[in-house]
Amino acid sequence: MAVIHKDADADIGVLKGKTIAVLGYGSQGRNQALNLKDSGLNVIVGLKKGSKSWKTAEEEGFKVYEVSEASKRGDFIIMLIPDVHQPRVYKEEVEKYLTKGKIFGVSHGFNVHFGLIKLPKDIDVIMVAPKSPGIRVRQEFLKGYGVPSIVAVYQDYSGNAWKETLAWAKGIGSTRPGVVETTFKEETETDIFGEQCVLVGGLMELIKTGFEVLIEKGYQPEIAYFEVCNEAKLIMDLIFEGGLEKMLKGVSDTAKYGGLVYGPKVIDEDTKQKMFGVLDNIVSGKFAKEWMSNPEESMKRLNTLMEEASKHPIEKTGKQVRRLMGQEK
Repeated sequence: MAVIHKDADADIGVLKGKTIAVLGYGSQGRNQALNLKDSGLNVIVGLKKGSKSWKTAEEEGFKVYEVSEASKRGDFIIMLIPDVHQPRVYKEEVEKYLTKGKIFGVSHGFNVHFGLIKLPKDIDVIMVAPKSPGIRVRQEFLKGYGVPSIVAVYQDYSGNAWKETLAWAKGIGSTRPGVVETTFKEETETDIFGEQCVLVGGLMELIKTGFEVLIEKGYQPEIAYFEVCNEAKLIMDLIFEGGLEKMLKGVSDTAKYGGLVYGPKVIDEDTKQKMFGVLDNIVSGKFAKEWMSNPEESMKRLNTLMEEASKHPIEKTGKQVRRLMGQEK
């Protein structure tokens, strides 16, 4: 049974009097920093010199420093820069300032779990991973609520690491709905698996392939787009609101029968075995090595794949349909 912590379990006072250095001011960095500041904590921001976000962070009330200086000043360093850049930035600008008794936090365990960041033994290493994009972390906080997070402690040097973790989670609003205990291993491996097999890779390929099948059989691209892509959001909204049961109750009997009978013939045992293969690749560290051993080459490959994806016929049709519906100019 999952261990879930709520507001009453967390004491934000644990972090009072500490300087929290948030490294990065992107989706998670900006919105977590703002929430922590609004929760009454002392937050500074660390950015690369010349960063476009520097002025924005200052305008939003933060003292901004270069990453090395922010790391030096911070009692609690939260690294929220992209995974691919973390090992280099850590080695060059953070590591030497992680002195005894400091706290190091991340919102994804990738680099810590796979040993791409070598951490000293005399610090606390913790994680709060919001289960939403950064913008929603801020939006829900401003409504007086929050988004759920999963939380973990990798290293508890001080004996207070769980208290620090829950205080951080409370500071961004996550203990209002609740946070779920996990481990760095579980968060990292399940997160990557979900991205590759379902949420990004799997869903995208399913939509593209469905579109291709209909087009190759002579159906209109606009009709195909509606059936395999546009309505996917409506289905996911129902699942988000009430699970698979609410979704099934919300569609026609024809859709229920066809989906329940023929869905398993498409996503079948062979697909499941391939998913096990993907998971094995993640757990073994092969994916981490592939992605992180040469970051420059990995980014080149990623940019090429992104360009290819943008040229898929469904993208052209999608833009036309969204313009028709007033969703896109």
